[in-house]
Amino acid sequence: MRETRTHGLLALGGIALAALLAVIGHLDVNEDLNPWSLTVSDFAVADRGGVVDVAMAVLAAATAVLVPALWRPGPGPAPGGPAAAVRRPPAATALLLTWAAGLVTAAVVPTNQPGTPVDAAAQLHRYASVVAFLALPVAGWLLAGHLGGRAAGWLRVLAPISLLLAGATVWSAYPGGGVLVGLAERLLILAEVALLAVVAATLARRTGPAGPAATRAAGPEHTGPPGQRVTPARGA
Repeated sequence: MRETRTHGLLALGGIALAALLAVIGHLDVNEDLNPWSLTVSDFAVADRGGVVDVAMAVLAAATAVLVPALWRPGPGPAPGGPAAAVRRPPAATALLLTWAAGLVTAAVVPTNQPGTPVDAAAQLHRYASVVAFLALPVAGWLLAGHLGGRAAGWLRVLAPISLLLAGATVWSAYPGGGVLVGLAERLLILAEVALLAVVAATLARRTGPAGPAATRAAGPEHTGPPGQRVTPARGA
């Protein structure tokens, strides 16, 4: 499980770096930009190719690192039985890759400058962002059963919160006329980054190849000398 832990730690580092770059990108921009009424993409296009775009690419890379770490051995096999199968959450990993692809697309294809007409590139940017924001919470919900433990509880809270905030952001951006769209989107990003961090932290803490099911399957511990079979004592 050392590789799984390494992937989790790398992802946590990437998430932290992306968050730092996003904060820097908000501080080092035109003072006329209002974070409550303008989206993160509006800040990114004001500094095209700057730290906000880099932050999105780093977050996508951190997500991609998690995907192979989600392949883990299943419960240990019974003595003399077949080798343990590799469990993989295919739908969740596909959605994580969709989220990462959406981030990369949003970073590479800019939105329109505030106050200018929406062109084809801006439309692609917006659709990619919406797909990414919807894909991640669904992936988190599916991963709750895969990861188990405390992570499952957090994911089952953060996933619906993220979906509600995604709906609020889409409503504000279109029928809502952009009212507080920047605030709604930033709360959404905070919830989704927290969700991703829960997944990464859970993988980073893994130290054993299997959970309680594997321990049960392993049977009683052999404590006798080599070559001697130890039989559990029977009760009276």
